[in-house]
Amino acid sequence: MEPLPTDGPRMDDTDASRDIAPSPGIDAASAAAPAGRVLRIRDWPAAERPREKLLSRGPGALSDAELLAIFLGSGLRGQDAVSTARQLLATHGPLRALLELGPRGLARLPGLGPARACALAAALELGHRHLSADLERGEAMGDPAAAGRYFAQRLRGRPHEVFAVLFLDTRHRALAFEELFSGTLDGAEVHPREVVRRALAHNAAAVIVGHNHPSGNREPSAADRAVTARLKQALALVDLRLLDHFVIADGPPVSLAARGWL
Repeated sequence: MEPLPTDGPRMDDTDASRDIAPSPGIDAASAAAPAGRVLRIRDWPAAERPREKLLSRGPGALSDAELLAIFLGSGLRGQDAVSTARQLLATHGPLRALLELGPRGLARLPGLGPARACALAAALELGHRHLSADLERGEAMGDPAAAGRYFAQRLRGRPHEVFAVLFLDTRHRALAFEELFSGTLDGAEVHPREVVRRALAHNAAAVIVGHNHPSGNREPSAADRAVTARLKQALALVDLRLLDHFVIADGPPVSLAARGWL
């Protein structure tokens, strides 16, 4: 077989976790390196190597650039992996905006290419499926924040507004998730009668609804509160409960129930 093409110019014998924030140990190693030679990961203190840091302290201890560098594997010619990652985040970031480019958009960026873009897209999808696993197994919604994370995973990054409904049984286990209405950049028309119809079709006892704000503004609007009141009233007519309404935008999901608006 012919060798696979590379995704772009790379330095030889580089490592995904080569560059991180300066530290006394790294500065000392840098001073000992011959002039003109790029310091490689094997020359760095073990505690400062991103891969070793991830294993010993967990992925939360790594910066966005360090996590991205692990996927890159190496940097562009003349750069280390983290420097290339930082450049990508500075030019196309923050991280969420970068990942929302999708595999085709990522593949066009310097330092990524098709192979790394597919790896990032696959890792992102694995994370999404992990977040939704409990709901899809039919486990009870004991933590209201879990529903907010689920809506965020499904709706964040959409270019237009989408209104979705999570249908629950009497034990608050997930029955189905449906995107019922979609609209423009700044609005989607919601019909409470259709929400009631779909809830009855699923034999649901309660629902949680949510929609995204493509603008990134996470503050619920007056229209959001009015729709919530109409939905609650319409569902109550057939003995269905509206448990929450989440607004998905920049930052954590906003719960209208937590604000006392249900």
